[in-house]
Amino acid sequence: MSGAHHHHHDHGHGHDHGHGHGHHHHAPTSFGRAFAVGIVLNSVFVVIEAGYGIASGSMALVADAGHNLSDVLSLAVAWAASVLAARPPSARFTYGYKSSSILAALFNAALLMLALGAILVETIRRLIEPQPISAGPVMVVAGIGIAINTITALMFLRGREHDINIRGAYLHMASDAAVSAGVVAAGALIAFTGAWWIDPVTSLVIVGVIAWGTWGLAKDSLKMGLHGVPATVDARRVEQFLTGLPGVSAVHDLHIWPMSTTETAMTAHLVIPAGHPGDDFLNELSNALAHDFAICHSTVQVETADHAGHGCAPANGTLAAAE
Repeated sequence: MSGAHHHHHDHGHGHDHGHGHGHHHHAPTSFGRAFAVGIVLNSVFVVIEAGYGIASGSMALVADAGHNLSDVLSLAVAWAASVLAARPPSARFTYGYKSSSILAALFNAALLMLALGAILVETIRRLIEPQPISAGPVMVVAGIGIAINTITALMFLRGREHDINIRGAYLHMASDAAVSAGVVAAGALIAFTGAWWIDPVTSLVIVGVIAWGTWGLAKDSLKMGLHGVPATVDARRVEQFLTGLPGVSAVHDLHIWPMSTTETAMTAHLVIPAGHPGDDFLNELSNALAHDFAICHSTVQVETADHAGHGCAPANGTLAAAE
C-alpha cells in the first residue's frame, strides 16, 4: 500500500478526497520509440501488403492488410493515451484528457467495422467467382509480415506486465504474426493444390478473427463511455469492504467509473455515527482502495447520520442485485 498519496480537503461539507497513485502505470518515455517504430513499420507494410494483395488477386492478403491497419490504429491509440494521460488538468477539463482514450477506442471500433464490411463483401464475391491467385507473392509478403509483427511485439515484451496499453500493443502484434503465418500456410496450400477457393476462405477466417476482437473492443469501450464499472473491479467487493470498515454503519451513493482506459475513480458516502474519523482513517482507506482494488482516485464523504437523500437526486443504497 506504499506509494499512495492522500489529500484531505475539509470545507465544512464533509468531503475527503483520497488520490492513491500506487497503481499508475503509464508507458515510460522509452516506449515512445517502440510506438513510433511500430507504427511506421506497420504502416509501410500495410500499403505494400494491400498493393500486392490487389495485384496478386489475394483477398487473404487484403484482409490481413486490414488486420494490420487495425493494429496500427491500436498502436496510435495506446501511444496517444500514454501521452494524454500525462497532461495536467485544467479549469475546463478538471480530469485532464484521460478519457480521450475511451473516445479513441470507440472510434477505432467503428472504423474497423466499416473496413470489415468492405472486405467481407469482396470476399463473398470471390467465393462465388473464384479468381486465379499468385501464391508465390502471397507467401513472400505474408512472410515479411511475420517478421515485422514479431519484431514489433518484441519491442513491447518487457513492458507488458506493467501497463495495460503496452500489453494491448504486444498482444495485437503477436496475433498479427500468427495471422500472417496463416496466410503463408494458405499460399502454400494453393500452390500445392491449385484450389483458388482456399484464399477467400482464409480471408473469411481472418475477418472472423478481427470481428471477434473488434466486438470486444466496441463492447468494452461502450461500457467505459457509459461509465460502467471497469471489468477489473468487483463493485460488490468494494461495497463489502467499505461496509466492513470500523465504525461504518452504512454505505450509500457508491459510484465507480473509468477515468480512462487505465485509471479508475470512486465516490462514496460513509455513515459513521460516532463522528468524523480523522485523517489517519482516510489515508489508510485511500491506500487500501489503491492497493486492493486499483482505484487510484477516491472521494469519500463522511456523514454522522444516514440521509434518505441529498442534492439533486435521491441517494442510492446498496447495489441492486439485477445488473
